[in-house]
Amino acid sequence: MKRAISIWDKTIIRQALAGSVKKLDPRTMIKNPVMFIVELGAAFLTVRWLTAVATGAETEPLFGLQITVWLWFTVLFANFAEAMAEGRGKAQADTLRRSKTETTANLIEANGETREIAATDLRKGDVVRVNAGEFIPGDGEVIEGVASVDESAITGESAPVIRESGGDRSAVTGGTRVLSDWIVVRISSDPGETFIDRMIALVEGAARQKTPNEIALHILLVGLTIIFLFAVVTLQPFAIYSGAPQTIFVLISLLVCLIPTTIGGLLSAIGIAGMDRLIQHNVLAMSGRAVEAAGDVNTLLLDKTGTITLGNRQASEFIPLPGVSDAELADAAQLSSLADETPEGRSIVVFAKEKYGLRGRELHEMADMASFISFSAQTRMSGVDLNGRKIRKGSVDAIERYIAEQGGHTPDGLRDVVEKIGRSGGTPLVVADGKTALGVIYLKDVVKGGMRERFQQLRRMGIKTVMITGDNPLTAASIANEAGVDDFLAEATPEEKMALIKREQAEGKLVAMTGDGTNDAPALAQADVGVAMNTGTQAAKEAGNMVDLDSDPTKLIEVVEIGKQLLMTRGALTTFSIANDVAKYFAIIPAMFAASFPVLNTLNIMALSTPRSAILSAVIFNALVIIGLIPLALKGVSYRPMSASSLLKRNLLIYGFGGLITPFVGIKLIDIVISAIGLA
Repeated sequence: MKRAISIWDKTIIRQALAGSVKKLDPRTMIKNPVMFIVELGAAFLTVRWLTAVATGAETEPLFGLQITVWLWFTVLFANFAEAMAEGRGKAQADTLRRSKTETTANLIEANGETREIAATDLRKGDVVRVNAGEFIPGDGEVIEGVASVDESAITGESAPVIRESGGDRSAVTGGTRVLSDWIVVRISSDPGETFIDRMIALVEGAARQKTPNEIALHILLVGLTIIFLFAVVTLQPFAIYSGAPQTIFVLISLLVCLIPTTIGGLLSAIGIAGMDRLIQHNVLAMSGRAVEAAGDVNTLLLDKTGTITLGNRQASEFIPLPGVSDAELADAAQLSSLADETPEGRSIVVFAKEKYGLRGRELHEMADMASFISFSAQTRMSGVDLNGRKIRKGSVDAIERYIAEQGGHTPDGLRDVVEKIGRSGGTPLVVADGKTALGVIYLKDVVKGGMRERFQQLRRMGIKTVMITGDNPLTAASIANEAGVDDFLAEATPEEKMALIKREQAEGKLVAMTGDGTNDAPALAQADVGVAMNTGTQAAKEAGNMVDLDSDPTKLIEVVEIGKQLLMTRGALTTFSIANDVAKYFAIIPAMFAASFPVLNTLNIMALSTPRSAILSAVIFNALVIIGLIPLALKGVSYRPMSASSLLKRNLLIYGFGGLITPFVGIKLIDIVISAIGLA
């Protein structure tokens, strides 16, 4: 799903070609009034041309036929652009459908007995048990147990994740597979209402509604179309009075070239493509409004852990208890972590090697002399039995229980060390040898590489960044300074998050934030852009207006960039569309009236061959430019972090000036070609 589908995929092109013809249905076309006017003009000219040819009244049948055909091409090209955007979405939907697995579910009855049923028969509120090797039959929340889950079918990531009850990582998605242990899941949606079903509907366009900005631009385009329609209608009496009456073919050609057909034909494709770019990043947006809001965000609220910092904390210090040497603790810490495949476990092995010179030992080297205990989500510890020693490393509570089971007790100094690490924002892991505690491993959050540079980019875009953390103010200030955020909120509570968002919004700012817990739900609902993690609770996912299937909090930065790219693309192509109409005036107006008013020949700055050639060239260019801009509409204008004024200047220079110059060149080249082959 994360892999982008090529714009020029042959299957998509074939489907789009068929779709562009199907969209000629007037009931479909009327949703786009600009192109509907073009279709009406093409249909009228078709009837007019056939009637005139049949009766022998048509004096220039080739010219009329060419104008009619190119007007139909104009409509078909606009439909093709929209069909291409929809086709990419349908290809994404097919990928999602393949991730839905037909399977059975172990339904737990009210009496506690388990009954096997089809997953499609499950309803919201049903409780199922999922064992190792089985697929999770539907979206839900873990209410009992803990397990390792493979979510690659949904997220594309191969690394398994831990899902457990009672925390912020309790949500599971239908179609994912349990790798180890077991979980009991309460189903949270009826068939057809799962995240995958909603995503399929979204990418196929069924759920896409026009956004406020899109509606406003739509109204503007309709208004311009009506104005130019009246202008062309009232032009014929003037032409008759001046002794230069125009044929209906010329008048409709003028109308089609004057109305904003370029942006009118591409507007829908731009919106669909913007949503598609989000889908490619594994983000499910509940509405296009949220995508646009992301493009106008002023303030970003980011959780510290997993967003600004690595989240997978790294070993930074070994703290031995009295009577234990540094080397002894380091050796035991490394041995007990050899079977721990978590990032934290690997960091302990590396830290012991680099800081204390211990050779990196491998499991296979010690297989004959040692019995390794792998890290388990149930026990929350790992270790090794070696030469009569039982070395364990794990969470404080887990090791305290283990020591008690061995007949020992934890020393008073252990809790002091643990609390000190906790106050500094770190995570303590305890190492024990049998019933004796040896010391504590200090795991510390590490700021992700490049975060300072990314925050500088956001600052250049005029976006304020605020780090949200439950750490004490001293730890929060240290991380904030290292990361380069603009501000931070320490020891944050749900109420304080809400208050911060409301303060920013009261100043007229748009706010975006990420979250995954039930305590984040109020703030996610209040924020203008709320990105909930798919691994989070159901409450968080329902409160946000976007869901990140990868559960990557840093994705918020990409979401903002995608939103800005959508707005920039729409603005750029609107600018281009309005600017390129100028060249058409210089082509068609002299062609219409130069015979009666020779002074108008001075406007023929392109030196077009004949009046008929000028009109036909303008109509052909008007159609071809839509096809030429389809890749830009689907890919989007490349985004660079800069201020709004700089973006405006860049936009006007490239798409305003470019939109002014390109048609002059294009119309002239078409005129040369059609004159050379005798079409006009």
